[in-house]
Amino acid sequence: MSFLTRFFRPFTQTATMAQAAAMPKPLDIPEGAEKAVVAAGCFWGVEHFYRKFFQGKGLLDARVGYIGGDQANPSYKNVCSGKTGHAEATLIVYDPKEVTYHELIEFFYKMHDPTTLNSQGPDRGTQYRSGIFYFNEEQEKVAREVTRKANEQWWDGKIVTEILPAKEWWDAEQYHQLYLNNNPLGYECPSHYLRKFPDLK
Repeated sequence: MSFLTRFFRPFTQTATMAQAAAMPKPLDIPEGAEKAVVAAGCFWGVEHFYRKFFQGKGLLDARVGYIGGDQANPSYKNVCSGKTGHAEATLIVYDPKEVTYHELIEFFYKMHDPTTLNSQGPDRGTQYRSGIFYFNEEQEKVAREVTRKANEQWWDGKIVTEILPAKEWWDAEQYHQLYLNNNPLGYECPSHYLRKFPDLK
């Protein structure tokens, strides 16, 4: 695969029918662990980045899937049509004793461009929107506070990230899980990189 190929998301998948139909095992959340869900464009890169920077530092698991839509059990093809209302997203399971929700959301604003509406890099469509999906009042409070500070200190007031209560989560098909681990030369959105911003004040 050429260097340029990495920057163009494939429109078709080469997965077999069996691979496409296979679904991940149900998520096992250890006692004391918490969940976070973010959407920042192509979910392959988002999941990969969180694993890269938080594995062994509080991250217990991460998987990709769909959230924010109104269709039950959506498929990748359905979501890519833009008709289901879902965003490609990453569900993070973490140990709050080792990493805080604040740190995960601050990282979110460093690793993608939250100023582009319904797009990320060359990917276009509502499924690639920037979003934070909270599970409780405390997460909402933190998400809004970090967003406010990031907007003021980093992104010149241009953030368009939506902050919404988490609706039902749907795991993406198995071949999407750990995609860049299994396909190291696979597509990576060029907007997914860690910005060298100072810590938020």
